[in-house]
Amino acid sequence: MESLAQSAQLKGLDLISTADFTHPEWLQELETHLVQGDEGLHEYRGVKFLLGTEVNCVFRQGNTNHRIHVLMFMPDFGSVHQVNDKLRNFGDLSGNGRPNLKICPRDLVEMLLGIHSDAIVIPAHIWTPWYGLYGSKFGVDDYKEAFCDMSDYIYAFESGLSSHPAMNWGISSLTNKTIVSFSDAHSSVRMGREFTVFDADLNYKGFVDALKNGSIAYTGEFYSEEGKYHYDGHRRCGISQHPNITTQMGHECRVCHKPLTLGVLNRVITLSDKKLDLHRGCDGFITVSNLYPKFINLIPLRDIISEVIQKGPNTKTVNEEYLRILSTLGSEIEILVHRGEDDLIAYAGEDVATMIMKCRKGTLSIEPGFDGVYGKITF
Repeated sequence: MESLAQSAQLKGLDLISTADFTHPEWLQELETHLVQGDEGLHEYRGVKFLLGTEVNCVFRQGNTNHRIHVLMFMPDFGSVHQVNDKLRNFGDLSGNGRPNLKICPRDLVEMLLGIHSDAIVIPAHIWTPWYGLYGSKFGVDDYKEAFCDMSDYIYAFESGLSSHPAMNWGISSLTNKTIVSFSDAHSSVRMGREFTVFDADLNYKGFVDALKNGSIAYTGEFYSEEGKYHYDGHRRCGISQHPNITTQMGHECRVCHKPLTLGVLNRVITLSDKKLDLHRGCDGFITVSNLYPKFINLIPLRDIISEVIQKGPNTKTVNEEYLRILSTLGSEIEILVHRGEDDLIAYAGEDVATMIMKCRKGTLSIEPGFDGVYGKITF
């Protein structure tokens, strides 16, 4: 709890998910340390928490096997305990924080709503090949295939690191849905590498209403090319290629002739039925039209510092410089999104300032990620 709260404050995050409430030991930790705050939220050392978790739905429809990751949120511990009591019938909750459950997403939604009417389910990193709702390996072509008559209760979709919001709005079924971006962190240091700024009250009802109504001020995004499943490819053979090449040459690796892992961009192109024009403003924010929230591409500050001083992002030297910069300029999000160039130069140094401005302007080169390999950025 301590590391989560500390990282949230450094990053500038007002609200984070507890994650993993299905795990018995972590749930006990949460109940020990979290204090009931505003209705539906909990607090630890001034940081607000949503009771949330991620699960892997493993199910079969017709002759097809599916594995789809979904996020779940509940407003109180009583509801969480009811959820866990029911989910134990579908899988082992103690093995890891994201349990494998033999249940289809449709039945999961019905179960959660039967426990609390404000239960929320959000399909996670929906384009990831292996576990995304629209993934090339075990996904579907339309979310209604997975959620059936419960589809109207799916208000939002999480875009994942390898896609940005506009890539999702090109699919008709997602045009009027709320697209959110979360960090998919797996460690406190990586919290906030993607985030969503809600235009809503900071309580559980505000969270639910924002998802239903699309009340998003903006989202902070990884460069989608940097995501580790953006292009098609085969990691073992070092093959990475744009979907247009895959269309021309087929779905087999040209080295070993095994199937390529078809990436996010491939699936987006396959399912898109309209092309949207993007415009990047001088402030770095990207807009599509007045119909959609704006978004901005960011690179974590530790990674920028690491590039400048040529030390690993998790080294003591980088951490000390990271904390020094935050002590003078504010939170990481404030620095990456809002601080002016003069302030950045004065307190972070010209090299760091230059890279932050390049991130905002999009004036950098990226070798796209593929088949589990992150993309490489050149400033």
